[in-house]
Amino acid sequence: MNNSTRSSGSGTTRTFEFGRTHVVRPRGNHQATIVWLHGLGDKGSSWSQLFETLPLPNIKWICPTAPTRPVAIFGGYLCTAWFEAGDLSGDGPDDLEGLDASAAHVANLLSTEPANVKLGIGGFSMGAATALYSATCHTLGKYGNGNLYPINLSAVVGLSGWLPCSRTLRNQMEGSIEAVRRAASLPILLCHGLGDDVVAYKNGERSAQALNSVGFRNLTFRAYNGLGHYTIPEETDEVCNWLTARLGLQGSQL
Repeated sequence: MNNSTRSSGSGTTRTFEFGRTHVVRPRGNHQATIVWLHGLGDKGSSWSQLFETLPLPNIKWICPTAPTRPVAIFGGYLCTAWFEAGDLSGDGPDDLEGLDASAAHVANLLSTEPANVKLGIGGFSMGAATALYSATCHTLGKYGNGNLYPINLSAVVGLSGWLPCSRTLRNQMEGSIEAVRRAASLPILLCHGLGDDVVAYKNGERSAQALNSVGFRNLTFRAYNGLGHYTIPEETDEVCNWLTARLGLQGSQL
């Protein structure tokens, strides 16, 4: 598999080298495939190990690893990141080129799945931000650079994340009946800890409100008392139950 994605825009072309992809194959009848995106500085294997333990035998999990790049929030230190970020709130400038490259990499991973399998994207922290960006690309039918977005998503999950490009989303949605229709029908689950000291709870809540206000009606937002910037069994149980219901999975109940 080619793990590099070329991103072209503003006259220059950058090539992003993505790391290793880890796959957890379904133990039962393959009904859904979900690409899951790790947080800043992490790698795909951390999450694939968790997914091997979940009671979701009908889901295939694809856990890619982000490119290693200098990240401004760490003073230019090299680490795995789906896009460049000066802060983890959505308030800073949006790295559209990096977001498009990661969203295209995810779409590429999903593009070879069987036609009868439902497709989803999820993630944690910066991975959740990339999943939500992919949700807006699906809704608008195109990436930020205008290229066609090729994947039909059936579910999006974001844990401890935020919404990139929220300031421009309303203008992009206006005037497109198709985008409003897609937004209304796309199930999204957002979970956030009230004690999160990395991506503040208010940023997660604000992102949910921004999505809801432009027409993402099928959105569930869950808050967790005392939860910091990590996941807990109560939260993963919620994700399992939600995916089972939204994707109509058979034989996956807890």
